[in-house]
Amino acid sequence: MTRTDAHIRTHQNQVIQYLTDNPDKALATTKITGRVSDGLKCHVTQGRHQVDMDLGLAMGGDNTAPTPGFFAKAGVVGCLSIGTKMSAARLGIAVRSVRVELETDTDSLALLGHGGGYAGPLETRVNIVIDSDEDDVKIDSLIDFVFTIDTWFLALRDAQSVSTRWTRHKEAA
Repeated sequence: MTRTDAHIRTHQNQVIQYLTDNPDKALATTKITGRVSDGLKCHVTQGRHQVDMDLGLAMGGDNTAPTPGFFAKAGVVGCLSIGTKMSAARLGIAVRSVRVELETDTDSLALLGHGGGYAGPLETRVNIVIDSDEDDVKIDSLIDFVFTIDTWFLALRDAQSVSTRWTRHKEAA
């Protein structure tokens, strides 16, 4: 086990032990906020982290930042990549690197509210590329495990309860 993997394993096991001892701390709620005013550029914040999103020129944006779809897919790719590497380290499976490739098929006309199609992803394909000398059975077991615990992969794959509401706010002129 590399020093980095040992570090990851130690920290993961500390978190697991803490949450096992304090199960009331295991459920967390996070809040993220986005704001669009002039144009289509959206400024998003979550705690101390910030990112901008925009649409391309063809959609009326200024093409100053990646699209929301980029970030949604990047979230899945990042979560699976990191989740695979951290799970491997915790389980003592030697993995040099993890690369995740994600492809989605979408109906762009439906995204604009036309054509009668479905606006969500029609199909998503995930390919995980592992650089490891471990046997295929261990790697297959690792990937199966990751697909059962990876938050944003599961959010993409499975239906969930989503509540919505809207409120009106008038800014002072």
